[in-house]
Amino acid sequence: MLNRILLTGILLMTMGTVMAQKEFTLEDLDYGGSNYRNMIPANRTYRWWGDELVRIDGDNCFLVDKRSGKETTLFTRGDLATWTGEEALRLAGLQFPYANQPIAMIVTGKARMLIDFKKKQTVWTTTQGEWQAVAWCAASRATAFVKDCQLYVRDAEGKERQLTTDGSREIVYGQSVHRDEFGIVSGLFWSPNGKRLAFYRMDQSMVADYPQVDIFPRVATYNPDKYPMAGETSHQVTVGVYDVETGKTIYLQAGNPTDRYFTNIAWNPDGNSLYMFELNRDQNDCRLMRYNAETGASMGELYRETHAKYVEPLHPILFLPWDASKFIMQSQKDGYNHLYLMSSEGKELQQLTKGNWVVQDILGFDTAQKSLIILSNEGSPIQHCITRVDMKTNKRTPLGEQKGWHYPLLSANGQFMADWYSAPDTPRNIDLIDTRKGTTKRLFTAPDPWEGYKVPTYECGTLKAADGNTDLYWRMVKPADFDPQRKYPTIIYVYGGPHAHNVDASWHYRARPWETYMAQKGYILFILDNRGSENRGRDFEQVTFRQLGQVEMQDQMEGVRYLKSLPYIDANRIGVHGWSFGGFMTISLITNYPDVFKVGVAGGPVIDWKYYEVMYGERYMDTPQNNPEGYAKTSLLNKAKDLKGKLQVIIGYNDPTCVPQHSLSFLSACIQAGTQPDFFVYPGQGHNMRGNQSVHLHERITQYFEDYLK
Repeated sequence: MLNRILLTGILLMTMGTVMAQKEFTLEDLDYGGSNYRNMIPANRTYRWWGDELVRIDGDNCFLVDKRSGKETTLFTRGDLATWTGEEALRLAGLQFPYANQPIAMIVTGKARMLIDFKKKQTVWTTTQGEWQAVAWCAASRATAFVKDCQLYVRDAEGKERQLTTDGSREIVYGQSVHRDEFGIVSGLFWSPNGKRLAFYRMDQSMVADYPQVDIFPRVATYNPDKYPMAGETSHQVTVGVYDVETGKTIYLQAGNPTDRYFTNIAWNPDGNSLYMFELNRDQNDCRLMRYNAETGASMGELYRETHAKYVEPLHPILFLPWDASKFIMQSQKDGYNHLYLMSSEGKELQQLTKGNWVVQDILGFDTAQKSLIILSNEGSPIQHCITRVDMKTNKRTPLGEQKGWHYPLLSANGQFMADWYSAPDTPRNIDLIDTRKGTTKRLFTAPDPWEGYKVPTYECGTLKAADGNTDLYWRMVKPADFDPQRKYPTIIYVYGGPHAHNVDASWHYRARPWETYMAQKGYILFILDNRGSENRGRDFEQVTFRQLGQVEMQDQMEGVRYLKSLPYIDANRIGVHGWSFGGFMTISLITNYPDVFKVGVAGGPVIDWKYYEVMYGERYMDTPQNNPEGYAKTSLLNKAKDLKGKLQVIIGYNDPTCVPQHSLSFLSACIQAGTQPDFFVYPGQGHNMRGNQSVHLHERITQYFEDYLK
């Protein structure tokens, strides 16, 4: 009997050891993998119905008691099917557009419906289509949409009016313009009362076509993209305003749109005037302008900001909900993105936030207390911090957990907040925060989805930039069975460009799944956020101006210097990999430091900034005409001759962002120089690989390092 017990115990211990050694596959880790959804932290969906918290799962909608956390059923998917007559409804996109009405909104592929869940009936519906753009207005229940390149408005009663007739691939209405720069994500803007619609009109007839080809028909077809390259002719944008009541359309009298950018459109609360930031092509002179929405006439300049390098407006102004004579403006004019209280006439009344940290988002207002709720990195450059700002005293009060990375959602009146957050050792927690009392209640804790797997070690630290003063944050991923007595091949993963970062205090310090996969295969991964990346202030980013890649490489080489100081790093087996700007950095590093980097894999790389688009390229590099030295210095065409290690370049065959001309030109330069990169394309794919092609991509990247670095 005793022997049987001992044998059972040994078997259980052995089984536990085996389970603990379970290894990841790319199907587990890659977002296109078949098991990916089971390997990410569990989540819950919450929505605010005014100030009532609602939880939604696949088949049920629950009302959450904010004190006890107890849930009661509000309605089910079956209820909605009965009330609407639609059996195939899904609750995933359910919204509550009216704070004080028991109305739920469901959008299907065919219709948008409002359901009164107290009366148990559909109270309004309108058809939907496969439109190029759409914007619905809760105040008027009117819908603006773009169909077959033409702009339409349909009122609440279903009466439809076609506003344009000249829409085409060259005349674009109601869609995002300026290639999604300057924070632009849409091209349709309803006034708060729903009586007027502002919209973009983009004339790109003068922009050169980039000759993309669709290879999948029996005979390949020409499928060009409009692509304005740096220093070349760009498109022209104007802003129209449609009056629902009069049926008239006017255009803002903003002057000649040539070589100008119109961004961050915002309405006055009364809907009679609207505001936008206007930027010159050099992007160093920014003006906030106001326009009469009835006539289109200019009502004057409210604010102007200039800078020797560039000014980058990213956020529309935001009016105070309790005082329409004041608005909040965001600016980096003191070196960091902060908030300024302005009068409606453009007078600066108060700087609301200040310090060597960045306001990352305005979450909303507590209207009763006249307070502002913001998200910032005041506590640490790699953390999010939720803060309540008293509009009178500027006093800042921290809310919720002050560690980790947060994604909060504020209730209608601003008293409550649902906060999704993670930390290096926390996959996901969801808290309910009372913003007035400062109390927090845990709603959900996600279990570790990697329990039982052979999980690497994730570390984070800082080192000094090449300037000797600036702290840079790094992440290191070590194999689960790391042995400090061994020498490990090491891969530096790099991005390095503006408006992005790689290291933060979220789960595993934001390690990419591929890093975990490679650590499992016996590599050390090292990731450093160099100067030029985001969330560190204006000067930190702008140090790369007119010389992209140069300062970034200097900082990355400080990372290499640190790695070489570690006894377990094999200095003869260092590789580098990155995508997009990171692809540019990968080839920059392997050609500028050919004796350091043995292997590189560059995905979707920029090769020469003269082939990149106007808005982004000229902001950071100026034009090729005005900065020929900078373009020559940063061009990788000139570095093809210096390639010594193994380099694989991978692109999507129909990439509309870093067009294939980049990589093809580099291959041509390598041929002329007699160097030998490898090359792989994904037919029909754009800047990133979708679905299971992403698994294929990362297996290919992995195999390249396995073949030549390990």
